[in-house]
Amino acid sequence: MLHSSHMSSSEVLDRLDHSLIAALRKDGRAPVAELARELGVTRTTVTKRIERLQEHGVIVGFTVQLGHDAAHDVRAICHLAIEGRTMNAAIATLRGMPAVTGLHATNGEWDLIAELTVPTLADVDHTLGRIREITGVHRSETSLLLRSVLV
Repeated sequence: MLHSSHMSSSEVLDRLDHSLIAALRKDGRAPVAELARELGVTRTTVTKRIERLQEHGVIVGFTVQLGHDAAHDVRAICHLAIEGRTMNAAIATLRGMPAVTGLHATNGEWDLIAELTVPTLADVDHTLGRIREITGVHRSETSLLLRSVLV
């Protein structure tokens, strides 16, 4: 699985960059020759584009993505509203929870978004109970992720 970020505002992704990112999302282990064939460019072009995207922080890594059915994991997104000056303590507590596999500060109605990955629905319930007990968490809303439609 491709992990991507954003280029600085002075950098612009062109059509080839977007096509390359889409191809890598589909198969992050695809050989350069196969990517070049699929995109209608040379292997050198693909290699240089990947290197440039990595240098600019658009591509920040490649990982293995397990099929969620095979792994039997339940995934959820938990939106959290945090009171006052308890943000840093809440973040520290959430970072220490194995079920929290991603944690993002955001703007708007919610202060944090926690990604949860656990084996069962009962574990989601248990994890949410623990999250709601964290000092400063005064409101939450959670959605189960049923399936990925990106890959």
